Amino acid sequence: MANYREIVTKAVIAKGKKLFTTNNTVKVDKSPSTILGCWVINHNFNGVKSGDNIRISGSYDVNIWYSYDNDTKTEVIKETNTYNEVVHLREREEEATGEEIIVRSLKQPSCVKVDIDGNNINYTIEKELGIELVGDIKVKIETNNEEDPWDEIVEESNIEDEEKKIDEEVKEDFIKEEDNL
Repeated sequence: MANYREIVTKAVIAKGKKLFTTNNTVKVDKSPSTILGCWVINHNFNGVKSGDNIRISGSYDVNIWYSYDNDTKTEVIKETNTYNEVVHLREREEEATGEEIIVRSLKQPSCVKVDIDGNNINYTIEKELGIELVGDIKVKIETNNEEDPWDEIVEESNIEDEEKKIDEEVKEDFIKEEDNL
């Protein structure tokens, strides 16, 4: 007869990823000639559950290196961007408690496009975030009341006796030699 037990464990109850694209514009004092580089650093974020949705808040710094005055001088402009994204995850388990949100950056924010428009620099940032909702769930398992057989513990002196017994029982003449090979 089988018995059932309930085990409470943490499990991923919802999981998803999303690619976010953001277009930004920064105004500069000097008219840029060429964009020499654009990089994103200091990405920080966290997620909280808000009803049926996950709200992700974060920020990152964008550094744009550009030349001006007919490519004779350069300057770096720094801008801090903040974001608030809302995503909806479909939960796999309905009766979970003690939910915890885990947000991971699957693709760090990076600049994928930069354009010059007069004294404005337009740039596009892409990032991909992975979101997991972890909660306590109950798992019902079947248990068996039968006990596993016990292994017999053999004393060291008995092992030596057993080895001697095996040596005596083994016949070493199992290979017969033929005279005419």
